[in-house]
Amino acid sequence: MFSAIYIEEEIKDWDRVKEIVEPFSNVPQIICGRYGEVFNRTNQNFRIQKQTPALILAKKYGNLVLQAPSGYGFEGGQSFYFSHMLNCIYDCRYCFLQGMYRSANYVLFVNYDDFKSQIEKSIRSCDGNSIYYSGYDCDSLALEPVSYFCDYFLRVFEENPSGILEIRTKSTQVRALLERPPIPNCIIAMSFSPQKSALLFEHKVPSIQKRIQALEKLQAKGWKIAIRFEPVIFENRLVENYKVLFEQIFDSLDVHQLHSVSLGEFRMPKAYYKSVVKLYPDEELFARETKVEGGMISLKDTGTDSLRNLEDMLQTYVSHEKYYFCG
Repeated sequence: MFSAIYIEEEIKDWDRVKEIVEPFSNVPQIICGRYGEVFNRTNQNFRIQKQTPALILAKKYGNLVLQAPSGYGFEGGQSFYFSHMLNCIYDCRYCFLQGMYRSANYVLFVNYDDFKSQIEKSIRSCDGNSIYYSGYDCDSLALEPVSYFCDYFLRVFEENPSGILEIRTKSTQVRALLERPPIPNCIIAMSFSPQKSALLFEHKVPSIQKRIQALEKLQAKGWKIAIRFEPVIFENRLVENYKVLFEQIFDSLDVHQLHSVSLGEFRMPKAYYKSVVKLYPDEELFARETKVEGGMISLKDTGTDSLRNLEDMLQTYVSHEKYYFCG
């Protein structure tokens, strides 16, 4: 699964580290000073490294809980995000991470107790509910069998009910969730694209049907689930393709029990976009006409007000109160 496992010297004797590496006795283990020595070194090629990434176990310092970008999520309190991991096991061509980092290796920050302390401090500092997004720099569920993310952090939020956790994912690794009682302040938010875009751009991601089946199991167990149609990639027959996707999803789930549903178009910081184009100069997605606004690059709409048409169609399935646009 990993080409090698790098372990920071400071944490090599931690129990959590030993638990993580135990199943990978045949994988080379290399002790390093700080993870940046491996992750940030020059002359790395994200595209090549993505084929055989390494796992880096590290300790994260500084601010572990950060203010969420404006318009990132749903209303309901002050919004924050935290990243216990850098990079994703999937290979979505539109992902900003490949333009943000030099390395495709996975960094797993194992000082969960420090994350817990800062999350709880943040929750106490807020008047009323506060929202915490996991999966901004990774897919939190995708590496669950290695990271034990759910096992630890669900207990943190169970003990702090005024903090709301959203786990945004494309993963079907939901066993850890199904094996324990649901908690009312956790939302499992699954991202979807129509079949055409999924096949073209979402490499290594589980099929749409498998993700729907995972959500059906979670909903039957009593977990709150949400649907994220992000990013919308403008294409021919966009509305027709999304109509098929909407029918697939909403015919399978209890729409009345959904926490929320959102739409959001493809957007990427200009500097990251340029880096990604260098990695994939022949990628059809990056040959499309773009527009720049506020330092962000997005695709030009190939139709007539496509997002508005999608919004109108989406709200025939879900109530207006459950919908928001992710800007």
